Amino acid sequence: MTESRTDRLRELRRFIEPFRVEPGRKVRLPKDFDPGYTADFVKKQDAKETLQRGVQQLAEYQARLAAQDTYGLLVVFQAMDAAGKDGTIKHVMSGVNPQGVEVSSFKVPSSEELDHDYLWRYARRLPARGMIGIFNRSYYEEVLVVRVHPQILAGQKMPRKAKGKDVWARRFREINDWERYLVDNGIHVVKLFLNVSREEQKERFLARVDDPERNWKFSAADIRERRYWDDYQKAFAEMLAATSTEWAPWHVIPADRKWFMRIAAGAVILDKIIDLDPRFPTVSDEARAEMLKARDELLAEDGQAQADPKATGQARASRG
Repeated sequence: MTESRTDRLRELRRFIEPFRVEPGRKVRLPKDFDPGYTADFVKKQDAKETLQRGVQQLAEYQARLAAQDTYGLLVVFQAMDAAGKDGTIKHVMSGVNPQGVEVSSFKVPSSEELDHDYLWRYARRLPARGMIGIFNRSYYEEVLVVRVHPQILAGQKMPRKAKGKDVWARRFREINDWERYLVDNGIHVVKLFLNVSREEQKERFLARVDDPERNWKFSAADIRERRYWDDYQKAFAEMLAATSTEWAPWHVIPADRKWFMRIAAGAVILDKIIDLDPRFPTVSDEARAEMLKARDELLAEDGQAQADPKATGQARASRG
């Protein structure tokens, strides 16, 4: 581990530590995590530059991740409506090679998806080795919206006994075990809950109504879901407490200040990918010798062209 990498990890972990949900901790929302929190040492006027530095580092490590082709990184975003998932994904991943990132959003399950287990459709979208996969909402909807709206669970094609009182505790255990399996196989999991306040959500909904350029973002369904705010807060709190593990901890990102939310979310992702320490592969002595031979052949072409003026002129014409 180089000193520069050590320093970066130390700085990142000092920054993100307040957001981490310690495994086994009971969570109360919003009491335990302030949606309006901004760190004293991060200033709004420096936000753009700070985010850009993080994006550049993330791009550097994503290139290493792709070249090494050993680890994959799954980034899970969960939040209430209007918390800022789309904007955060856009800004944090803005400098990363698009070929190395895949974003998946999950809507109402199709009839085919309902014919499989509840994790099936998510497993199909997991990132390959060398890739960063982003879930804009995820399998955690199965213990959030399904819990808040019991009629959804009733409509899922499962045995009756699988829908009993222990269904949520069982799903928490199954999800923890599945994430442990993924991490053991090199697919690491970063989980971000964008924690927006009820007041800020209201202001963002009003902005969507009042600004014609944001009208397309407005959905009456979002307002209907807002009526279940307290139920969702309880479901989120229990989910965070039950599924924040040593191998896949949750980070609760303050979401009332978008500039800070983006920096904080990026810092958590960057911390994990730096911790993985992906490296560019080194070639064998035999492969290196072959490369040098090919180099000599390429350079020899220049010498042949100089010896044949006609060939040189044709080469220039083809380039011109």
